[in-house]
Amino acid sequence: MWTRVSPTSARLAGAVCLAALCACQRGNPPTPPAPPPPAVTVAQARPARVPVTLELPGRVNPVRVAQVRARVDGVVLKREFREGGDVQAGQRLFKIDPAPYVTDLQSAQATLGRAQANVAAQDAQAARFGKLVGSDAVSRQEFDNALASQGQAVADVASGRASVRSARINLGYTGVVAPITGRAGISAVTEGAYVQGNSATLMTTIQQIDPIYVDLTQSSVQGLRLRQDLASGKVHSAGPNRARVTVLLEDGTRYPMPGTVQFSDVNVDPGTASVTIRTLVPNPRHLLLPGMFVRGQLEAGVLEDALLVPQAGVAHDAQGQATALVVGRDGKVLQKTIQAPRTYGGDWVVTGGLDAGERVIVSGLQKARPGAPVRIAGDTGAAPGPASTTASR
Repeated sequence: MWTRVSPTSARLAGAVCLAALCACQRGNPPTPPAPPPPAVTVAQARPARVPVTLELPGRVNPVRVAQVRARVDGVVLKREFREGGDVQAGQRLFKIDPAPYVTDLQSAQATLGRAQANVAAQDAQAARFGKLVGSDAVSRQEFDNALASQGQAVADVASGRASVRSARINLGYTGVVAPITGRAGISAVTEGAYVQGNSATLMTTIQQIDPIYVDLTQSSVQGLRLRQDLASGKVHSAGPNRARVTVLLEDGTRYPMPGTVQFSDVNVDPGTASVTIRTLVPNPRHLLLPGMFVRGQLEAGVLEDALLVPQAGVAHDAQGQATALVVGRDGKVLQKTIQAPRTYGGDWVVTGGLDAGERVIVSGLQKARPGAPVRIAGDTGAAPGPASTTASR
């Protein structure tokens, strides 16, 4: 027997069923899907031969410095060079009044002539007395006196010749010449100035600046560490006469011509605990001037067993220790403490704490957590050389 149900009752029953169904769904919500691991970009730690480059402070010094000083007394008549210009060795720079020294030379020559004439007279007298002494025409004493006078006359000639040479030398000093080839500085005297040879009056200074010295300063500890690395074989020498120096100017630009190391000083400065490394640099355009402060990049050797890691993949903790996040074989992040003493181009040079081929995270670091899985979005190797290539971020 069928019972007729009114439309209102049917709607009410449907609403009750729908409410019951919603209540059941709220009591047992469905489990949402797990989020995917964060995406990161990695670069492989690749072995490379890395030159060991030391960047050291330095100062420019001339190869030669000559202080041109007066060697005779007199009044300066003329200056014959351009201040700040190049001069050649033997070129006359100043002319001192030569008149007194011309007179001294003439007087010395006259004295020499008188001595030479006296020698001729004494020779003749000694010869005559030598013939007469055998016949007792002259006494032995008179003959001995003649011989002594002859010897004194010869000595007077030698003294006269020395006086003539001295007078010529002093006369030559009135023309003040450049002792070396180089660039002349400011003239310390002008025409009409009185200079003195006894006090060696400074007249100008000449400096040879092509080539020029760049003296680098290296701490004794740094030098000791490098020598130990060379002795242990960790660092290999670049070979004899292979040490090259690149000069960085005061504004940071690179000087276009490399220099060569001449020697390293054997004395340690007790005040700064440093040694001086002298390098010789070509300077044809005179860009390097004495007294300039520069920096020099010295190629001290080659590090054979080094790994290159992009700088983006290396961080430093509060203690200054270098760290890197590495993706392990299981796809999880590992944090490793590494030894990265220096940079080379756009890479860190890693000498410990990493193995070749390990995948270092270089992008997405903010999402990576040690022990958590990650998804590698790109995998590229660090190309050996001054800069490494990584996948785009």
